[in-house]
Amino acid sequence: MKHVAVLMGGWSAEREISLRSGKACADAAERAGYRVSRLDVDREVAAALRALKPDAALNVLHGRPGEDGTLQGLLEILGIPYSHSGVLASALAMQKDIAKTVLKAAGVPVPGGLIATRTEAAQRHLLPPPYVIKPVAEGSSVGVFIVREDLKHPPQELTRPDWNFGERVLVEPYIPGKELTCAVMGDKALGVIEIVAATKFYDYEAKYAPGGSKHLLPAPIPADVYEECRRLALAAHHALGCRGVSRADFRYDEGAGAKGLYCLEVNTQPGMTETSLVPDMAQHAGIGFDDLVCWMIEDASLDR
Repeated sequence: MKHVAVLMGGWSAEREISLRSGKACADAAERAGYRVSRLDVDREVAAALRALKPDAALNVLHGRPGEDGTLQGLLEILGIPYSHSGVLASALAMQKDIAKTVLKAAGVPVPGGLIATRTEAAQRHLLPPPYVIKPVAEGSSVGVFIVREDLKHPPQELTRPDWNFGERVLVEPYIPGKELTCAVMGDKALGVIEIVAATKFYDYEAKYAPGGSKHLLPAPIPADVYEECRRLALAAHHALGCRGVSRADFRYDEGAGAKGLYCLEVNTQPGMTETSLVPDMAQHAGIGFDDLVCWMIEDASLDR
């Protein structure tokens, strides 16, 4: 019986979601017959893993340190095969500005924009509104602002003393249209979902609260746009060197046809909660949740 350590929790802004993802995956792994150790990751994770001696690690952390290459490096040192992307791909995808440069070079369209400190972004409009401000290295839409045309000043929340999303932010033009996402599993793109948020913006609450958003699968978009979105998701996965499961998020400007697709980011540790997108896409492809979790465990390796 394979012994699997399900790594969850951590100390990022996405801790609570990671705990939910981890519980769902650990339950599925137990149903499938694995011996499962549930590990809420803290600063003593290396000692905990040495004591557990698992055959594989299912990494279900979101944000840092589980998604930025740090934990991947530790698992490489300990010699424990792990799921999802390796050190370099994880670090690359987490740094949105560098990831955009790599994606653009690979022919994946990305929004324009610039990097600024949060103080600079709070002082004046660095782009003509509407535009988006987001932390360079956070996920789940934490710390993201859409600056509308009617706002005279940028959001002053950026200067709050309790801001803990990093000093550098990405400032990008706002792309009107639909919110799309597409998962890659191994070397295959799954279906495309259109996300319709119950609120104005697909934020942290819309992502994870029951009823916070609708997942339209397959996305109600033209067939050529649907296939182009799948092609670009796979191209982005390859460009960053991702492994296992990843998910690429897009904006689709409907007035521009297939050329209206822009890749916003690639998530190397996508959510695995009951309202998450990847399980929906896998289910649509005929892969149940338990089978998806088993696939990720069996896909685990070193040198990823």
